[in-house]
Amino acid sequence: MKSLKSIVIGTAGHIDHGKTALVRALTGVDTDRLPEEKRRGITIDLGFASLDAMGQDGSSPRISFVDVPGHALFIRNMLAGAGCVPAVMLVIAADEGVMPQTREHLAICELLGMTDGFTVISKADLVSEDRLLQVRSEVAEFLKGTFLSGAEKPIVAASAKSGLGIAEVRAELARVAARAKAAESSRPMRLPIDRVFVKKGFGTVVTGTLLSGEIRVGQSLVLEPGARAVRVRGLQTHGAAEDVAEAGSRTAVNLSGVDVADVSRGQVLVAAGELAATEVIDAEITLLEDAPALRNRARVHLHAFTSEVMASVSLYSAEPVKPGTKRLARLKLSEPVVLVPGDRFVLRQPLPAGTVGGGRVLDARPLRSAKRAETQKWLEQVAQAATARQLTLRLQRRGAEAIGIEELAREIGLRSDAVREMAEALVAAGELVILVNGSMISAAAFSIASDAVMSRLKSAGSGLKRSVLQNQSGLSVEVFDAVLARVLDQGKAQSNGEVVTIAGAAPAVSAKEAQKLHAVAAAYRKAGIAAPSVKEIGDQLRIGEAELRRLITLLIREKTLVRMGSDDVFVHAEALRELTTKLGAMRGKTMDVAAFKTMTGLTRKHAIPLLELLDRERITRKQGDVRVVL
Repeated sequence: MKSLKSIVIGTAGHIDHGKTALVRALTGVDTDRLPEEKRRGITIDLGFASLDAMGQDGSSPRISFVDVPGHALFIRNMLAGAGCVPAVMLVIAADEGVMPQTREHLAICELLGMTDGFTVISKADLVSEDRLLQVRSEVAEFLKGTFLSGAEKPIVAASAKSGLGIAEVRAELARVAARAKAAESSRPMRLPIDRVFVKKGFGTVVTGTLLSGEIRVGQSLVLEPGARAVRVRGLQTHGAAEDVAEAGSRTAVNLSGVDVADVSRGQVLVAAGELAATEVIDAEITLLEDAPALRNRARVHLHAFTSEVMASVSLYSAEPVKPGTKRLARLKLSEPVVLVPGDRFVLRQPLPAGTVGGGRVLDARPLRSAKRAETQKWLEQVAQAATARQLTLRLQRRGAEAIGIEELAREIGLRSDAVREMAEALVAAGELVILVNGSMISAAAFSIASDAVMSRLKSAGSGLKRSVLQNQSGLSVEVFDAVLARVLDQGKAQSNGEVVTIAGAAPAVSAKEAQKLHAVAAAYRKAGIAAPSVKEIGDQLRIGEAELRRLITLLIREKTLVRMGSDDVFVHAEALRELTTKLGAMRGKTMDVAAFKTMTGLTRKHAIPLLELLDRERITRKQGDVRVVL
């Protein structure tokens, strides 16, 4: 017995072109469920129905319909339904032909990246044969160049009232279902919510199209945005209770842990830790041919899946986007939305209301500190890159900053096991390095970090303590430890306890000497800018002058101590930095020795050599009897 395949198909078309009547003829379900819809005779909100089709190979695919409103006033509801369906049944009435919402709905379907479906000329029984032929010709011309043109995407004439062509429509639905691709197993579970209601005896129920992954009864999930923890009490797909709901199916989820008032259309059910909402995205946007130019800082409505938010458009080039062209832009959203790279969205202008374009998410976690020009160049690469290449690019843009597999998976919109599998292949190819804690860094950045560590060691001459070397290299502990292990294994460096030196350099200081170095540095740090003499430090630590001067020389090489001018007075570098920061607030002002003594609390003995050092370091400049803070 063949396994059942599920597919969700959306309707599209102008108001009163017979979308709902056609779905009713196919399924026996009237998708107009609201009292106002019954009273006015038009579809206002989304409607849902399903049927079991019969494929040519004997399979019985499960087809679910999302019936959308055709009136221009309810386009936001249409977008909430169209955002989650992979295929469309475009309905065009024989007595009216192609109308404004026909054009807008088809444009929306193309912007959302749909690739399959077919067209129905409805109400075929209301027109003559000549008129039907004329409409078919007009529709074929209208569809030319779109995803609904071609031999596999026929134009079917039908009538919901007389039954004409209904069997052919059913057969075409089965063919669309047969062509449907299985959801990618590498994608995390995601269900955008399009309807929320209370069912007596069960509580809160949400429905939506399960885009990827699966949901199980008893599973703990998260509602985003909001990070609200919920539990799955029950599931229904295709009108029947199930223990597991699979990707590609219309799914009703009975939730515990949340009241119906706290859930709304636009929220998304996700697995804990896999996806999160974002308020800033970088995207490639496309403007429709008949849209007005889109200017920098324009505000638009962004529709993605079942979400609708306002967005401010920041173009990566200052010139407005011309109709029919593509551009890179950063979109700042008025509310957080769950989005990942590859997701499609539609843009509509507020006044006059209308669809102007859409786009594709390239990055849902932009690095705020990155320079704009660098980000633009990076986005140009990402827009053309396959998934594995995108992973490498996301590592490279971080330089020497490592990222964990789970965090990278959330950023790229994949399951962590899929990222781990790709990472292992890239390690084998020499493109990335996995650290001991499981985080990753690009091989190029790791090489640059290794060169930086070796450069520091070469300049130090006699060696550096590990902690000092790590601090001077600017690397995180995890990256530094991996780099140091690599250069030690390669024989480029050597270590003696806590001190690291270039291979072949003079022997590093012993552990005992390292303790003395620490003690000398601590004594100078405690003294602050009231620099003691070498004799005073020697007496304090009970270290002979010759040995103490050798240790001071090592600390100067490590840039821990700074010579004040004579061979007898030194100051700790941190104390000097603190004084420099304090003087920074006085930039442009003047002070004499007395004012400096008052500010620092120093005696003349300590103040004069310190001021001379500040002059040499170009922190101050002497002008007569006063000094100007630079």
